[in-house]
Amino acid sequence: MSKNFTPGTHLLIDFFEAKNLQDLEHIRQGLTEAALACGATILEVKLHSFGENCGITGVAILAESHITIHTWPEINYAALDIFVCGSCDARKSIPVLQKFFEPKKTKIIEQKRGDLN
Repeated sequence: MSKNFTPGTHLLIDFFEAKNLQDLEHIRQGLTEAALACGATILEVKLHSFGENCGITGVAILAESHITIHTWPEINYAALDIFVCGSCDARKSIPVLQKFFEPKKTKIIEQKRGDLN
């Protein structure tokens, strides 16, 4: 393996003052479109609601890794985690997710996984 090889890009995304954080089908569609936008192959999308007026947690399981979400509608906050490898570009999912959740502020941390430097 080359010293310059990195298995993938990992994004940690925080959405502040976001919308649509309790709608399972809206979240499913958002994760699906985000995965397709970055060039990933969707194997399964699994979501769980913690009940009325509560958050949702979920994962899009990808052949190239995953996209996860956890929402706190009571404070209009969502935490997302995108890890993809191969030819996928995780950054291409950001505008799609912003369209679905309409955050007023976004914070992104990017990490190259497996990077020795």
